[in-house]
Amino acid sequence: QVQLVESGGGLVQSGDSLRLSCVLSGRAFRNYIMGWFRQFPGKEREFVAIISWAGDRTYYPDSVKGRFSISRDDAKNTAYLQMNNLKPEDTAVYYCGATPMTLAFTLAANRDFVSYWGQGTQVTVSS
Repeated sequence: QVQLVESGGGLVQSGDSLRLSCVLSGRAFRNYIMGWFRQFPGKEREFVAIISWAGDRTYYPDSVKGRFSISRDDAKNTAYLQMNNLKPEDTAVYYCGATPMTLAFTLAANRDFVSYWGQGTQVTVSS
């Protein structure tokens, strides 16, 4: 059974940075495409970033491109989301997700293909 545990959220000011962490346990880390998603109040969970099982490909939506970066550390079974120049509109609950590596890479950006989710961590950015 795969479990994902997230940490790193908090309250920051506009322009500040945060790094979120997600530790996977239960199965081999390299079996999964790792991703980050966020959910605003009253809206559906949306794609933020994905990284391939080998760490050689990443993909971002325009809303975070140039500000956020995803990475993974196989030795620690951990995926990270580095968030720079945070804005109030980034305020949301952030979730990590694991998608089987057997799927086409970009499918992992669709929440419907994510197999496992973390519990979520709140990020709040004040103006």
